[in-house]
Amino acid sequence: MGRQTVLPFKLERTDETLTAQGGLALPAEFNHGLGVCGLTDRYLPGPGSNRGYAPSVFVDRLILMLQAGGRSLEDRRELRREAGRLRLLDRAVLPDPDTLGDWLRRMGDPQTGQARLVGLGQVRDGLNARLLRRDGHETYTLDVDATLIEGEKRDAHWSYQGGRGYMPLRGVLFETPRCLVDEFREGNVSPGAGHLAFYLACKARLPVGKRRARYRADSASSQAELINTLAADQVRWAITADQDVAVKAVIAGVPTEAWQEPEKGCGYQVAEAVHTMTQPEAAFRLSIKREARPQPDLFDAAATPYAYHVVASIWPAEEKPAHEVLGWHNQRGQAENFNKELKTGFGMEQLPCGDSGANAVFFRIGVLAYTLFIGFKRLACPAAWATQTITTVRWKLVQVAGRLLRHAGRVIVRLVLDAEALACWRAIRQRGWALGVAT
Repeated sequence: MGRQTVLPFKLERTDETLTAQGGLALPAEFNHGLGVCGLTDRYLPGPGSNRGYAPSVFVDRLILMLQAGGRSLEDRRELRREAGRLRLLDRAVLPDPDTLGDWLRRMGDPQTGQARLVGLGQVRDGLNARLLRRDGHETYTLDVDATLIEGEKRDAHWSYQGGRGYMPLRGVLFETPRCLVDEFREGNVSPGAGHLAFYLACKARLPVGKRRARYRADSASSQAELINTLAADQVRWAITADQDVAVKAVIAGVPTEAWQEPEKGCGYQVAEAVHTMTQPEAAFRLSIKREARPQPDLFDAAATPYAYHVVASIWPAEEKPAHEVLGWHNQRGQAENFNKELKTGFGMEQLPCGDSGANAVFFRIGVLAYTLFIGFKRLACPAAWATQTITTVRWKLVQVAGRLLRHAGRVIVRLVLDAEALACWRAIRQRGWALGVAT
């Protein structure tokens, strides 16, 4: 019989112990060395019987699944194909998706005051403390930003952006970058709710010897109590200003000659003014950017010919002129990239349950997976990998075929790598081991 396929190869199965994701052993080793399982079993309640799973079984397996590229509870089933690798990692026990879902709902049960979610927060805090001690920074910029996770779950609420879902708030340290605090919120929660309490929570979670020296946020943080607290803590801040009546009056009062191009031909002009609110104890700067509108506003005949962007800040003019304040504040756009990585890279753009509490637990585990990945690539991997996304690292490191062998009482992983890549992998393992020993 003639060939009936496009290309001349045959498909057969094998019972050999093979793996398509041989590189997942390295981040798994890093997670274990940093003490994820120990922290989880310390802060989360154990099983109700001796036949149940320890909480670390659920958290660790979900973290591994998310780091490997899984995006839903059903994707855990795909790990069965990696049975040999899981035995190598001492993770042969795999709760089924229904058991995972039940555990998430128990952990997020509002009748317990979401105490289990608080426990996961303590796990996050413990991991961050161990990682921050080694990152080489003493001061940080805290970027606070909310992100919409759309969903049609039965308990999802409408957000101000017009879609249904959830609106988690995250405090990210720009220099590392690492999520210091995450707060899972319903979609209908006001974007400006609780920013002072959130800042204080971030402040309390930095290890001794570390301090937040700078703060950036959008207009949701434009609140008198928060601004006063930042001033009392001697934190330099820049917050997008609400263009209310008072701010518009300030803009209108800027003299024509005050508008200057930071660079000739850049296409926009910058000016600055001094402003105050009713409650803040001191005045602050307004750095104002204006650009000519490409066309008149068709629905507002009274609109000005310019579009304005205004940033309130406490930076002294001698340290940062207006255009530098605007540029520095624009760096908070990196927080959007962190949100993008968390959602598209770690599967948090779609939450798995119809229960808000269970989704809050799953989201926090996603934050843990993200936090561990940041620590892994910055502390264990080559320096050039620090800016690479999880998708790139999966392609370069995780998705490497290999064969698992046992010889003379030892496990050997034979991987499809060249000599240079093998040396790199061994160096990653060595650095991960050193970090684990020092924890």
